[in-house]
Amino acid sequence: MTADDVKRAALTRAKILDGFTRAERALFTRPAPKSARAQMKFLRMREKGSTKSLAERLGVSRKTVQRYLSGESTKPNKRLQESLLQETESEWQPQVRARARQHAASSGGMVISCRAYFGLGPEGTSDAGRVRDISVAVSPSHAAAIIAAQEEAATGSDLHDAVAEAIADAYFRQGGGGRAGLEVKFADVEWLNIAF
Repeated sequence: MTADDVKRAALTRAKILDGFTRAERALFTRPAPKSARAQMKFLRMREKGSTKSLAERLGVSRKTVQRYLSGESTKPNKRLQESLLQETESEWQPQVRARARQHAASSGGMVISCRAYFGLGPEGTSDAGRVRDISVAVSPSHAAAIIAAQEEAATGSDLHDAVAEAIADAYFRQGGGGRAGLEVKFADVEWLNIAF
């Protein structure tokens, strides 16, 4: 893999993970804490009351955590603000997220919408590679493979391959016929959304 290929794979993985984050955020039945103090309190509770482990998790000092918990500090810098939001949302309503993932993997599947380059045929044909907007419902078995790759912190290529295979089967190989073995190139993802 060239350096450009590695960079593209990392960007694709980030867009897929962002799609998961947005999909899960849409499932929340109660809003996640918004203020820095409320987020710190919630995360400290998740760390079993330890300000030391919370400080390590956020990459700040214990003193910083204590200042936000006491209300002495209220406006975090951009890096800490992003960290607080990401960590809070990753821990918020785990049962709601688990139920949605279980439903997607067992019976519901998921919907993937994206704008990306898809190539599957020779130049000069209607199947020639080009950027396409695609929205497709993928099967529970493909949803299970995508969720497993995401949960196992799979490499960028494993997660990319799981999403590519799901889209290829649902959109390009639908109905089987002579297209069952069709190779589909999935690259240069501009945006990607997931819905459970």
